[in-house]
Amino acid sequence: MARRRRKKKEVDLAEGLVGFGLLGSFYLSYQATGSFQAAVFITSVLLGVAIAIFVWMYMERVEKLKRSGIADIDKMDGRQFELYLGHLFRAYGYEVKVTRAAGDFGADLVVSKAEKKIVVQAKRHAQNVGISAVQEVHGSKSHYSATEAWVITNSDFTDAARELARSTGVRLINRGELVEMILKLNPKGTPAKASTPKQVMEAEPIKTKTCSRCGSAMVLRKSTRGEFYGCSSFPKCRNNIQA
Repeated sequence: MARRRRKKKEVDLAEGLVGFGLLGSFYLSYQATGSFQAAVFITSVLLGVAIAIFVWMYMERVEKLKRSGIADIDKMDGRQFELYLGHLFRAYGYEVKVTRAAGDFGADLVVSKAEKKIVVQAKRHAQNVGISAVQEVHGSKSHYSATEAWVITNSDFTDAARELARSTGVRLINRGELVEMILKLNPKGTPAKASTPKQVMEAEPIKTKTCSRCGSAMVLRKSTRGEFYGCSSFPKCRNNIQA
């Protein structure tokens, strides 16, 4: 929801600026030429240029997302996402430890380089990430004697999560920043030093079972008590079984 609101504000701002610019250009053109037809023609040309720029920017964004492999990340389960982030941090020169499934004390990864030690919560979500992830990773910072605490997601964060992160010093990395992290290593979409999302998924296929209650797929998930299979129709179906 927060991401949608921000996007809507950005679109509204862009539309407002374009509209204001076109009105201004019409007025100035009319003042300069004294001709209504000439002012309309000049404004129409500028509108065409503006539309072409917007289309180009949209296509660039689509191509960037395609190169990043974010669509494959959206298909990952939680464990695959953790392993992929491990590959990504190693490509950036960090030493990486992916924590165990149970008793991780709020950190999915612990990454270190020089004097920096970071605890990371990895959230592969379809919805915006809430405050619990910020609370957990902030709590794990002392346990692991870390200098920083991050939450990384393929989605975005709720307003409450952002507010708590600001007050606790937790860094939030959302979908857009994750895409930039990936493309910085692979600017032309080549595998480079980091395994691609698709390679990680092929090496670690998603483990699924069928829900005995609704027939949907059961997906392997992780909690503080260990790994379990949860229904993919959650929260409509809350069936789960121990892994």
